[in-house]
Amino acid sequence: MGFRCGIIGLPNVGKSTIFNALTMAGAEVANYPFCTIEPNVGIVPVPDKRLDAIAERIKPGRVVQTTMEFVDIAGLVKGASKGEGLGNKFLGHIRDVDAIIHIVRCFDNPDVVHLSGMVNPREDIEIVNMELILADLEAVERRLAKMEKQVRTGEKALVRQLEDYQRIKVCLSAGNPVRTLPLLGEILTSLKESPLLTAKKVLYVANVSEAVLKRGNGYLQPLFDMVAREGSALIAICGDMEAEMAELPQEDRQAFLEDLGLKESGLEKLIHHGYDLLGLITFYTAVGPELRAWTIPRGTKAPAAAGKIHSDMERGFIRAETIHFDDFMNLADGNLHSVREKGLIHAEGKEYSIQDGDIVHFRFNV
Repeated sequence: MGFRCGIIGLPNVGKSTIFNALTMAGAEVANYPFCTIEPNVGIVPVPDKRLDAIAERIKPGRVVQTTMEFVDIAGLVKGASKGEGLGNKFLGHIRDVDAIIHIVRCFDNPDVVHLSGMVNPREDIEIVNMELILADLEAVERRLAKMEKQVRTGEKALVRQLEDYQRIKVCLSAGNPVRTLPLLGEILTSLKESPLLTAKKVLYVANVSEAVLKRGNGYLQPLFDMVAREGSALIAICGDMEAEMAELPQEDRQAFLEDLGLKESGLEKLIHHGYDLLGLITFYTAVGPELRAWTIPRGTKAPAAAGKIHSDMERGFIRAETIHFDDFMNLADGNLHSVREKGLIHAEGKEYSIQDGDIVHFRFNV
């Protein structure tokens, strides 16, 4: 599995339309709140031009792409942290994902109801973020009350964690997501694990009309400024256009994009920004007839990468034999067997961090 992204937003912002276009999973789409009640899940093969290039050269019997999982979560409403709408059920679904894709409505359409009666992207973002902040604040206050009692009874090991939770409470009380805290990684390591909603990384997606996608509009620039201050990212996607393109045969989609003057689809945008957001990289294996892509966090050591394939490979790890994608593509014959003859194989030990684009053969004891 690549990574799991939860798609959230207010009702009627186009979440399910975008989800359907990206996954072709057929989630119900309708013009009323809470159309999505139970989360819909779609697993999407990740487009990978490097994988295609390797396959073109070595002609494997089977090519396996890595994947990205999208979870379409019910629309949130103001008061969700206190149980309004789907309340805690909605918030619980967010806790189960690696990152959040926050869909924001940036299109005008009188036929699609907006809960507040008018399109206001900044206000929509603030409503969703505040509900997540309030839910986190309630959870942190409960945890602090318990920890303060434990510290008073002599459990000194909890003092550092208590201090970190107090910093988090100050941040949330000021109306800021936990992800804006300096040294957040160190804080979460101190807490061992954190189900805090606002600690998750967020990619904001402005759902715009086709015309706006080409030229921009007044909604977008203030959003870019707002999101930049938070340290998150924002991309623009036209949900209706993605839905139209998803109905086309695969071979016609590139021509569709070119006619619109676009270089990549919304799915490709999401994946590229999602990988950057979560610090993910891709490596490749070619074993027997199968060529396969794997997704891991940047900085993953070779044994842990081997364990992604099978736990026995991590336990019995001997070495990783690697060649980088660029070096492989520079070979005139493009033959993996000739790589060793040309001395381009690098033997790496347990401390080696797999690099993005590595083609790897793991040696291990059974």
